[in-house]
Amino acid sequence: MPSLEICFLTATELTRRIRARDLSAREVMEAHLAQIERINPQVNAIVTLLAEQAMDQAAAADEALARGEKMGLLHGLPIAHKDLHLTKGVRTTFGSPIFKDFVPEQDALIVERLNQAGAITIGKTNTPEFGLGSQTYNEVFGETLNPYDATKTCGGSSGGAAVALACGMLPIADGSDLGGSLRNPANFCNVVGFRPSPGRVPVWPNLVGWFPLAVHGPMARTVQDTALMLSTVAGPDPRAPIAITEAGRLFRRSLVRDFKGVRVAWSRDLGDLPVDPRVTAVIDGQQHVFKSLGCVIEDGEPDFTDADEVFKVWRAWRLELAFGELLKTSRDQMKDTAIWNIQEGAKLSGPQIGRAERKRTELYHRVREFMDTYEFLILPVNQVPPFDSKQRYVAEINGVKMATYLDWMKSCYYITVTGLPAISVPSGFTSEGLPVGVQIVGRHQDDWGVLQLAWAFEQATGFWQRRPPMAR
Repeated sequence: MPSLEICFLTATELTRRIRARDLSAREVMEAHLAQIERINPQVNAIVTLLAEQAMDQAAAADEALARGEKMGLLHGLPIAHKDLHLTKGVRTTFGSPIFKDFVPEQDALIVERLNQAGAITIGKTNTPEFGLGSQTYNEVFGETLNPYDATKTCGGSSGGAAVALACGMLPIADGSDLGGSLRNPANFCNVVGFRPSPGRVPVWPNLVGWFPLAVHGPMARTVQDTALMLSTVAGPDPRAPIAITEAGRLFRRSLVRDFKGVRVAWSRDLGDLPVDPRVTAVIDGQQHVFKSLGCVIEDGEPDFTDADEVFKVWRAWRLELAFGELLKTSRDQMKDTAIWNIQEGAKLSGPQIGRAERKRTELYHRVREFMDTYEFLILPVNQVPPFDSKQRYVAEINGVKMATYLDWMKSCYYITVTGLPAISVPSGFTSEGLPVGVQIVGRHQDDWGVLQLAWAFEQATGFWQRRPPMAR
């Protein structure tokens, strides 16, 4: 099989062929390493590469299969880990000059589980400094570019992961999401990014074990592959106090479902957010697909009053806790937006944090009552299409000025504070050929339902099959 064809097989198909010995793990690894060599210099998605080590592990995977040993679900699949996730013995920079030579002595739990499932670490993917901001650039490795238009950003903060997937350099990738970091880059790169319910994928190490806004999760080119990967990283762990007790194997079931009569709320702007008309046109152009699946579509959205305050308070609190001391010693090596956000956390008072938590609870119940009527909420992932790679964040949308570097991401982070599972799935392209994803949000802890509707939409449209020109 030609190398390029191997690189664009789904992860599900790759694992089947490896098990059936139609392809060896070595052939799969060689194909992906060749694709990285060909494409990565143009986009800068994979920033640490372990080619020799990966080939050795692929050979060992083939030998284990030949001996009849028990294989994990991801046996022989190449994977690169987000450069925020700890990887034992492999450089992890967090996109910061402060940590450019840091080599951890342990794996993050998501890395540990992926390796246990048989995935082979091929390297690390680029991320903005400390994962802050949905634009992937840093002073260690530079910018990661959008493969559909290399003058544009790939989004972030799991930007390197999304680009590597889109270009066939990886079949699956991991990421994390606080303000949209799994959903945003997937949306900008025509792949799938799934923000699971808090606790669905346990997070360890974790400075604040009960913090529900930041999650780890899967990315892939298809929903089926996303579910496959989720099945290996989901499930309880005693090191994560908010871990959901359901086993990951629940995500190995058939995704087929009848959506006849299922009520879906359709929101173009979550009530009052400015949204670029190019985004609105693409997403509205797919409403007929959901109707053809049997969904009953009605315009509407929950009341998101105070969502902005809640998110900004808890984000700033978390950043000050994580980086406050570092700011005192290494301020000159931090980007300005990171400094500002950490300082905002230092200004917070106890009553401010208490009010934010009360408002978060009130928001949760307003959304819960709304979702009693509607099983799903559909809305834009991002309020803008991919923008210039030299632009650090969006300052204005439709003439509305953004107050901070965060504000253009509200369509993602409003969903974050609800705690609901959400996915970005490819839904088309602007007239300039830039990808646009649709965001599907489900009820409390109904991760499976979100995957099912996303899969049904994907099957009906097939946008995921459109490759970037440079990767064809």
